Amino acid sequence: MEARAHIRPGELPISHEGFLAHKRFRYLKAALLVIVVSVLVYFLADMGGRHNGGTWLGYSLGIISASLIVWLMLLGIRKRAATPGQYNLKGWTSAHVYLGTTLLVLATLHTGFQFGWNLHTLAYALMVLVIISGVIGVYYYATVPRRMSDNRARRTQRDMLDAIDALNRELTQAAQPLDPKYVREVKRAIKKTRIKPGLFISIPASQLRCATTRAAKRLRHAMQSADADMRRPLEQVVAILERKSALLRRTRQHIRNKTLLQLWLYFHVPLSFALLAALAAHIISVFFYW
Repeated sequence: MEARAHIRPGELPISHEGFLAHKRFRYLKAALLVIVVSVLVYFLADMGGRHNGGTWLGYSLGIISASLIVWLMLLGIRKRAATPGQYNLKGWTSAHVYLGTTLLVLATLHTGFQFGWNLHTLAYALMVLVIISGVIGVYYYATVPRRMSDNRARRTQRDMLDAIDALNRELTQAAQPLDPKYVREVKRAIKKTRIKPGLFISIPASQLRCATTRAAKRLRHAMQSADADMRRPLEQVVAILERKSALLRRTRQHIRNKTLLQLWLYFHVPLSFALLAALAAHIISVFFYW
């Protein structure tokens, strides 16, 4: 008999569709349509001379681009009010990504390919930087969270830290029958555990310098010359140290990935507000001084 999943009233079915492929790439298709129409209008419209931002088409593309930038900035607000249905967060993010990239075409056509050392080009340059950082963010958010989930093995960061504390308690108990020189090695592994690696320091390098990893290696080597009575407790301690070393590696990788996502936000969000300020200055200068 075929098994069927039962959905409770008011409960939405779980979807594993990513935000990039949302609704069968609905917003990618919309973005491509916007680009094609804009390019066709740009090259078919007769401006009576060279294209620039002061023509009716330039103003139209400018208004569309400015409105789109403001709308895209609302994603940060929308993320705090996510709701199911037609306008859920996944759809909003998908639209943010694809429609945001259309600005490269819309804003460039708005300028008429005329650039200079002025406020208007500054606003354009900031927009390009925001879009580039956005593309980097798309890559991070499409790949890093999945790696984080696989790395955690269904544990939260708090669970991982609690498990490390539990292993430290096991080590303290298991090390009691050992010689004092081995006990000191275990205590050093507990006391000098460093969990937060630098963002640009490789995880393998952090593991090699890890006090726990070093203690496991040294005690495993000591097992070769230990007598039968000492070898058994050493084996138990080494097994716990290796479990802790593996957990530390996963924890360090998780914290590094989390920091990477936060660092991107600290760059992308302020840059977006700088673009908004430059855009406002650009609009004011056009309407009041031209």
